[in-house]
Amino acid sequence: MVVQRGDSELVEFRSALYAALTRWGDALFELTDALLGASGPVHSVPSLSLEPEFSRSHGSLYKSLARGRVDEEALRALLVAHLPGEWPLVFAVDASTWARCDAECSPERGFHYSASRHSAGQPIVAGWSYQWISQLDWAKDSWTAPADVVRLSPEMHATRATIDQVRRLVGLLPADREVPLFVFDAGYDGTALAEELKDERCEVLVRISSSRVFHHDPAVREDGARGRPARHGKRFVLSDEATWTPPDNELVLTDPSYGAVRVRAWRGLHPKLHGRGRRKGSSELPIVRGTVIRVDVEHLPKPCGRADKTLWLWWSGPGEADLERCFRAYLRRFDIEHAFRFVKGTLGWTTPQLCTPDQADRWTWLVVAAYTELRLARGLVGDLRLPWERSCDPTKLSPCRVRRGFRRLRATLGTPALPPKSRTPGPGRPKGTRKPPRTRYPAVKKAA
Repeated sequence: MVVQRGDSELVEFRSALYAALTRWGDALFELTDALLGASGPVHSVPSLSLEPEFSRSHGSLYKSLARGRVDEEALRALLVAHLPGEWPLVFAVDASTWARCDAECSPERGFHYSASRHSAGQPIVAGWSYQWISQLDWAKDSWTAPADVVRLSPEMHATRATIDQVRRLVGLLPADREVPLFVFDAGYDGTALAEELKDERCEVLVRISSSRVFHHDPAVREDGARGRPARHGKRFVLSDEATWTPPDNELVLTDPSYGAVRVRAWRGLHPKLHGRGRRKGSSELPIVRGTVIRVDVEHLPKPCGRADKTLWLWWSGPGEADLERCFRAYLRRFDIEHAFRFVKGTLGWTTPQLCTPDQADRWTWLVVAAYTELRLARGLVGDLRLPWERSCDPTKLSPCRVRRGFRRLRATLGTPALPPKSRTPGPGRPKGTRKPPRTRYPAVKKAA
């Protein structure tokens, strides 16, 4: 049963999405609707051509992905324009791997980290890596709002690509709201992000290892002192409490999941950089200052065998760090993992065995658009629960349960796609013709 509410925002989004599909747009748009209207998880992309939302032949499905065109800049602007205004400007940045281990004819594959698949006993697989930026909400649910996605090809520098992606999104965000906060997990170079984004209107929050060492600024140099001026002051070893100074800011609060929480911050600390990697050949290494944050909790939400109840974070940005916002933001960062699980397991993001990365990019944008339509449809569909499920408020449905009622909602929304001209299949490949052997592309292994 469709809940009678305003759906103008969803209709506007669908119209703008159709306009952003500049080539083979009708087939691509109906493919997105078939993705949303399927009765269960997408295990086979050709089966989407059998859905009533896809009125064309199965050949149009393949041709739309192979020959279609998506205006990525228009889609990025569209996603930002429809971000939820009541959510805070807190964004999670993380990459997910599309495994293509045996696709020797697919170019631009690299070796990327994968938590669920292993190769030769290591969590590294050959495939494509896509980095998502999604807006987070303080509510305890699995919803996120994707704002941008980019494929990290092997020839890209991961840190440079991340900086460009964040800078592009900051330019699209409204300037009359709070400063956006970007949250990164361990594995990102927080110092490089802070150095390159220091002139941007944004904050950076990165998880760091407890083995890191930072430094205070050196003492004031006396007049007439001889020798080279010191660049680094006293050491601040995260694992050695004897080197800690009194915190510059402290916050104590109570959380229902973590009990008593104590957050302490030390401002003006900087790491000692070295002339290797992206700084190889630099004549003078910069001093990148930031805030080191330590979070201590009373207990973890669930017994998981972990004795470590301490979290170290690195913050940089204009002004001073809001400790409670940083603590809450990092906890909500894991919502993007739920989004990855949904788009992979239910929407079939990594299901198609596509050949080229351009086809994978088009399919990825369709999945992002489909997920956004589900978020905009939240509260517009009834709760089509299974017999063993509890009833739920339509405004609090999960992405999977919103998808169940989307087919009924689509009947009231209509579609901007034009009807097909003909459903007669083509003649196919002439008899007696053969294709030449396809080119093989080895997976690129980048040096450390």
